[in-house]
Amino acid sequence: MSEKILIFDFGSQYTQLIARRVRELNVYCEILPYNKTIDSFDGVSGIILSGSPASVGEEGAPTPSFNPFDCPVPVLGICYGAQWLAKNAGGKVGQAGTREYGRAELRVRVASDSLLAGIPACSQVWMSHGDTITDIPGEFEAIASTTAVENAAFHVRGKKIWGIQFHAEVHHSEYGAAMLGNFVHGICGCSADWTPANFIEQTVEELRSRIGDDKVVLGLSGGVDSTVAAVLLHKAIGPQLHCIFVDSGLLRKNEFASVLESYKGMGLNVRGVNAAPRFLGDLAGVTDPEQKRKIIGRDFVEVFNDSAAQIENVSWLAQGTIYPDVIESSAVPGASVTIKSHHNVGGLPKDMKLKVVEPLRQLFKDEVRRVGAALGIPHYILGRHPFPGPGLAIRLLGEVTAERVAILQEADDVFTSALRREGLYDSIWQAGAILLPVKSVGVMGDGRTYENCIALRAVTSVDGMTADWARIPYDFLARVSDEIIRSVKGVNRVVYDISSKPPATIEWE
Repeated sequence: MSEKILIFDFGSQYTQLIARRVRELNVYCEILPYNKTIDSFDGVSGIILSGSPASVGEEGAPTPSFNPFDCPVPVLGICYGAQWLAKNAGGKVGQAGTREYGRAELRVRVASDSLLAGIPACSQVWMSHGDTITDIPGEFEAIASTTAVENAAFHVRGKKIWGIQFHAEVHHSEYGAAMLGNFVHGICGCSADWTPANFIEQTVEELRSRIGDDKVVLGLSGGVDSTVAAVLLHKAIGPQLHCIFVDSGLLRKNEFASVLESYKGMGLNVRGVNAAPRFLGDLAGVTDPEQKRKIIGRDFVEVFNDSAAQIENVSWLAQGTIYPDVIESSAVPGASVTIKSHHNVGGLPKDMKLKVVEPLRQLFKDEVRRVGAALGIPHYILGRHPFPGPGLAIRLLGEVTAERVAILQEADDVFTSALRREGLYDSIWQAGAILLPVKSVGVMGDGRTYENCIALRAVTSVDGMTADWARIPYDFLARVSDEIIRSVKGVNRVVYDISSKPPATIEWE
């Protein structure tokens, strides 16, 4: 990239949100651990120092590996980043007399400051800190305050260094996006050229140059990430890309055939592999959720490898890795913890000979969808709800059998089809049915029944990290419940899950 903003992560829960906001300004940025060594600032237009759960006054407080005061590019410190700048220039940071968590009113003191250009005299910002900058060094100028925080924002005279103690990246900061825009566009001079069209053009060129005449194999899942990766690679190298779509027997009703047909309609060179008997056989008698996941993960890798081995002279393995996968698999020592290992490559054999190519590893999920739209991928694929890698096995509590999978597929199809039919699907982040390992008494006709219970789950979310249960109309739920009980043999009761994440999770296992 010709220009970029570097965001140094001190462990804040909002660091990814900073990056998303910068990307929304059509400016490319990268997140790095706070202690990452920088050998050169070539191509770097500016630096943002994130917040942190740590206190700048405590022993072992996170410290950047470079001196921000000697940087050749503009610097913006947010919350902890601002406090670190003040303390290390001779100012004082201590516990706030009144801790600020949540909304606060920001009052601009220096309207002519570049960071505050176009910002109203008073506006709402989002605070989340226990420490505060009590005294700023002489070369610092306070440019904004709140009722409880005198030095809510500052500028270092004679330098392109700013600090804010509130979180401009949070939606509740009314003019936060404008402030970030002032920094990356006005102060750093970045052009707004990080667009789907430019990304596609640059990536296709890079893929052609890197891969040459080699063959590439890619495992398709039917989801957004792997589909966009496949279409992008196909645009770059055409029939050199070989796709494999594995049917585990744990997909939604008719999904294997319909998705396979969609892929072929896009011109992809794709091979479908029916491995349902193997997966269901290996899962027989298994009820522990973690054991289910391990068996399914192992079988996927082995089936994929067996299929890939039938393609001669393959040199590359392509994956739909996206930027959150990269970030979350990199721990920030002393500041945050690894959220999860790199899920796409975790199951690959250590002696794998293939080189790995990940065309989407720079993109967030919403950016992947925008790139997919620019590539002409249909909305019904780009707008699909996230679906768990282990498939229906983790929505089927208890033992996995062909009979129980069939019941769940039918109930799930009734639910998701109704959501689409009545215009509710696109307003929901994720939805599906869960087959519970219990039976209940019911009455059908003049007879007593003792059959299965289905739980319906639908949530709203932005990124899946937190989620709230969807307030679906009661009349809709009544119609779906009635249809499931009437049409799905073996079910006589339907319930709706109204728990949020946290404390619950989106999936049940």
